[in-house]
Amino acid sequence: MLFGRGKKSKDERSETAGTVEESGAAAQNPEAGDAAGTRGDFRLAKGPLDIDEIESREGYVDLGALLIAPAEGLQLRLEVEEATQRVVAVTMDLEGSSLQLQAFAAPRSEGLWDEIREQITESVSSQGGETEEITGSFGTELVAKLPAEAADGSRGFRAARFMGVDGPRWFLRGVLGGQAALEREAAAGLEELFRRVVVVRGDNPMPPRELLQLRLPKDAAVPGQAGAPQAAPEMQQPERGPEITQIG
Repeated sequence: MLFGRGKKSKDERSETAGTVEESGAAAQNPEAGDAAGTRGDFRLAKGPLDIDEIESREGYVDLGALLIAPAEGLQLRLEVEEATQRVVAVTMDLEGSSLQLQAFAAPRSEGLWDEIREQITESVSSQGGETEEITGSFGTELVAKLPAEAADGSRGFRAARFMGVDGPRWFLRGVLGGQAALEREAAAGLEELFRRVVVVRGDNPMPPRELLQLRLPKDAAVPGQAGAPQAAPEMQQPERGPEITQIG
């Protein structure tokens, strides 16, 4: 599994995460939390997981607030805010598609996803795009399409599929790009990896919608580096990919 770093300016990070950080908490069905057994837990299915639901961190790529399960062919990129060098997102690249992850603090008694979807819809609409709510493996999802110009000058659109999960005191947002944004079959591998993500909320008091801290793994290695263990995540030179979550 390859591991790399990308850079993101402060303004770009605001575009990426502003949908979450500027939103107010929207109440969801309170019975969902009771059914899950934990107040404030609105997950409809098993996964993504909370740190209390696994026995050990062994075998995961430890990014601080997120633990990622390795998979063959998976490449990881950290999005770094240039001004502060703060890691603000992790992107999983697999089979030509991508999944960007961000985790946030959430209230104990309310979910964030309903209102966040509304804000994404407003943002996309203001840029001349369109959105459609669909039902997916993790509940209601949002497919967004924005006008875009191809390399040959032809007009088309750029698509992204937003998934949101309200867990116990945390909210995890995943944004699918590439073929996975529009094709269920192409998204299957990344959806399974999303289900296996573990969120480490921590016990410190945090205001709702505050970004949970990510970090570079301590054992990350550069490809070809002498002595780099074969099983460890490898580090590739940073490359800027499409900023999918700028649509929201």
